[in-house]
Amino acid sequence: MEPPRSLFNVKHIILVLSGKGGVGKSSVTTQTALTLINKGFNVGVLDIDLTGPSLPRMFGVEKKQVLQSTNGWVPVTVYKGDVEVKAGDKEAKEEDKEEDKEEDTEDKESIPKGSLSLMSLGFLLGDRGNSVVWRGPKKTAMIRQFLKDVSWNGGKLETPLDYLIIDTPPGTSDEHIAIAEELRYASPIDGAIIVTTPQQVATADVRKEINFCRKIELDILGVVENMSGFICPYCSECTNIFSSGGGKTLCETQNLDYLGNIPIDPKFVELIEMQNDENNLVDLYETSELKPIMNDIIDKILDKNLPSRI
Repeated sequence: MEPPRSLFNVKHIILVLSGKGGVGKSSVTTQTALTLINKGFNVGVLDIDLTGPSLPRMFGVEKKQVLQSTNGWVPVTVYKGDVEVKAGDKEAKEEDKEEDKEEDTEDKESIPKGSLSLMSLGFLLGDRGNSVVWRGPKKTAMIRQFLKDVSWNGGKLETPLDYLIIDTPPGTSDEHIAIAEELRYASPIDGAIIVTTPQQVATADVRKEINFCRKIELDILGVVENMSGFICPYCSECTNIFSSGGGKTLCETQNLDYLGNIPIDPKFVELIEMQNDENNLVDLYETSELKPIMNDIIDKILDKNLPSRI
């Protein structure tokens, strides 16, 4: 079988998984996308947590609608990215590149930001309070449609999507089996980021998710320990209210890469609520204390130099 047509022009696919609900998968997915955008990548986010599609809220685009085109569903544009140089300015662009080589290469602020598009069931519900009361077959059918019928690049082959981040439901349910079946023909896939919290009750459930990934032969990029401490909004001191180190211990016992720990930061929640037409989360995230933490985590993934699918 051929891979889903919507994935033909996607370079990298990363899943965000966890065996337990409430560990902050959507928060990690959001910050992973924001970090990749700041590094200049064009990013798509697919929210297939059908019972709790929270990413439209996270990115401040709840009121936007998904459109239909001849190539399939058109995802919501969250951030258009920096304006590309026109064809007539190619010579000037090449001259700028030569000048940049002579300047300080550590000037990261000059990196143009990428774009961000989002597809979620939340756009199809109509109201945030509506619930999804579906049996397994209907859920798996919707997931297959999400993977097959979303036009991530608007049908333009010259503008491939660098990264597709898939936010999944907790556990190892029918939805995960449907994902595995559809992505089996879309290899190579970068793999999965496993999210846990420090407590043993969480790491025990995450261990089941790790075993699931190994059974379906899905590579694990590493483990992130979320909610690892609480950053005081007044003094910026970090307190381990949920203990710490559970994720690192899990990696040692399972022979996995430990990507890092992310503390709870109330200011990140404030940034989400502060979004409006003039201030989007991509720009607001520049001031977050979590930005350098996530930057280190994503760098560990990028340093693996995983091959592109196209």
